[in-house]
Amino acid sequence: MRGNRLAILGSGPAGYTAAIYAARSGVQTTVFSGRTPGGMLTWTDIVENYPGFADGIEGIELMMSMQAQAEKFGAVSEFDAVSSIEFGNNSSPHKITLSGGTELEFDAVILAMGSEPRKLGIPSEERLRGRGVSSCATCDGAFFKGVPIVVAGGGDSAMEEANYLTRFASEVHIVHRRETFRASEHLVNRAKSNSKIKIHTNFTVKDILGDSHVEGVLLESVSDQSTMTIPCRGFFCAFGHIPNTALVRGKLELDAEGYLKVAYPGTHTAIPGVFGAGDCTDPIYRQAVTAAATGCKAAMDAIRYLENA
Repeated sequence: MRGNRLAILGSGPAGYTAAIYAARSGVQTTVFSGRTPGGMLTWTDIVENYPGFADGIEGIELMMSMQAQAEKFGAVSEFDAVSSIEFGNNSSPHKITLSGGTELEFDAVILAMGSEPRKLGIPSEERLRGRGVSSCATCDGAFFKGVPIVVAGGGDSAMEEANYLTRFASEVHIVHRRETFRASEHLVNRAKSNSKIKIHTNFTVKDILGDSHVEGVLLESVSDQSTMTIPCRGFFCAFGHIPNTALVRGKLELDAEGYLKVAYPGTHTAIPGVFGAGDCTDPIYRQAVTAAATGCKAAMDAIRYLENA
């Protein structure tokens, strides 16, 4: 290998799985934590659908275990944000600049910066996150068996999550600020025909109620500013996700939503030695286990690249 040096941007399941595979193979590996050390999984109280944990595991505990496993094989965790990156070509390294101004060079880079859910932007949303507030029906839906849930949004994500949540909830309330939906017609019709789903149009979410857990949602009418309260135990914000790819915008190919494009079934980008993994490449699944899988793939692709460089 040329320099055995690999930078991994992102410390979620994709980043640390990549670090485990790369470091265990003898590659000098540095993980840059980014804005959210441990990734979005650290927001999750109990993870019940990650293989190997029959009784579930706290999200932060799972990520700390992944970090420890990567460091056991020699990976270095760098808790600093990357402010810029300049990609080299086949004969030059990739230059990373940290927030403090330090510049580092690496022979290969795995981009695993993840994505973040679009938010309402109200204080109660953050205060009750993990206590009834969620942005992933597949991840958390099973925690809300037999109780009412509110889903905010009017696109495909909102309709799909609302329909999925009826498997568990006693009833699901869809709240949308407009009269019509952006979602595909067949998804809207499916929601309207589901007896467990109640639709509230021309309302915005003014507040999420509750002290230690979600107890209800306060809505405000768009037309006359009157308010109403929906008692519930869960609130799902289904406005979609924002991939954390601003760092490479204009330098690598992104799709219309900003997700990093990779050469499926591999993880290669258009620049040799640069690979993508995890939720910043995945607009569909966004699960810890799928992110970990692509982290494994990216590490294997990077190892092969470094062996032949």
